[in-house]
Amino acid sequence: LYNHVEASRFTYDVVYTNTMQAGAYRGYGATQGLFAVESIVNELADELQIDPCELRLKNMVREGEVMGQYYNEKLQSCTLDRCLLKAMEMIDWKNKPLKRDMGDKVRGLGVALAMQGSGIANIDIGTVDIKLQDDGFYTLSIGATDMGTGCDTVLAQIAAECLECDIDQIVTLGVDTDASPYDTGSYASATTYVTGMAVVKACEELKQKMIVEASVFMEVDPSHISFDGNMIYAIEDHKEMSLKDFADACFGGHKGIAMIASASHVSPTSPPPFMVGITEVDVDKATGEITLHDYVSVVDCGTIINSNLARIQAEGGIAQGIGMALYEDITYSTSGKMRNNSFMQYKIPTRMDVGKIRVDFESSYESSGPFGAKSIGEVVINTPAPAIASACAHATGFQVRTLPITAEKLLLKKDED
Repeated sequence: LYNHVEASRFTYDVVYTNTMQAGAYRGYGATQGLFAVESIVNELADELQIDPCELRLKNMVREGEVMGQYYNEKLQSCTLDRCLLKAMEMIDWKNKPLKRDMGDKVRGLGVALAMQGSGIANIDIGTVDIKLQDDGFYTLSIGATDMGTGCDTVLAQIAAECLECDIDQIVTLGVDTDASPYDTGSYASATTYVTGMAVVKACEELKQKMIVEASVFMEVDPSHISFDGNMIYAIEDHKEMSLKDFADACFGGHKGIAMIASASHVSPTSPPPFMVGITEVDVDKATGEITLHDYVSVVDCGTIINSNLARIQAEGGIAQGIGMALYEDITYSTSGKMRNNSFMQYKIPTRMDVGKIRVDFESSYESSGPFGAKSIGEVVINTPAPAIASACAHATGFQVRTLPITAEKLLLKKDED
């Protein structure tokens, strides 16, 4: 995120534990790392008495830069600066103090940035099969599992765009590992970016096969054939054929052959999506209770394929991040037994707890992705924890560096002071 540092170092320890081990939770470690990095940047801004947004605008990564900490990749698409400026405008940042006394409560402002990846470069692979069926519809077989992210719809939209048809003409076949084409898996924010490019390749191959086969039916040179999604034309030869008639002919034997195409895609790069989160929290002076007043977020995920699904992804990820920041905690007894072994004890936020969440987008164009798209799956969980921590610090004067941030921790910090 901050590409202009003169030196950096990353270290870690691997620890054997008899308690519950770490596992993947949407952000694959980036969530914890960004909580640390963005909290440090916020503390730095407060120490220097610099506006935390202005500090970021001076130091953030920009499009066209080579990222030394990110495999020396050149950043081809980035609107992070515009994301931050839009988020500031949405919450009216410039006209609000970082701390505001509200009587019984104190309101604080906090900000955080985030980046992630789009699949794992040179590892993640997506494969699809697409087939023209009778009556002129298509079946799209994928190996990526829709876990509620909407990838069945997104990949169908990409296919419909490539084939210039209505999305209702695309039937997406659910995953069956005995029959579906191979896909590394629906993880690492890979599906739209990696499998989406496999869809683009397969559709292009299918269109070429259709053009060649149509030239056989019409007895014309393939270079004379054009296809607009509904009709196949040989304008120079004054011939045409509907897609439905062509599909029926392919299934009719004689000259016809089945129109099937397969394609795989592995990306040599992993272009990062970016996100900005700004929040206002109210802290009760007497009890330390934390209430989210407002949360605005702006995301750069390249070209948005499906705006509704992208917005839901962002809102859901923010809600998860709020849970991590304020509610979710694993505790153990002195004998090592986990106390939070059900949702009666392990608290996740409800819709009533997450407050007002507002999401917007600043599009960029990632040339290596389908129609300019990057990922959105994981980046959306990363900003709430550091943004909320900073807002609480501004409200109370006490920086909490462990999650979740609770009323007890704020009050204990106050007592220590």
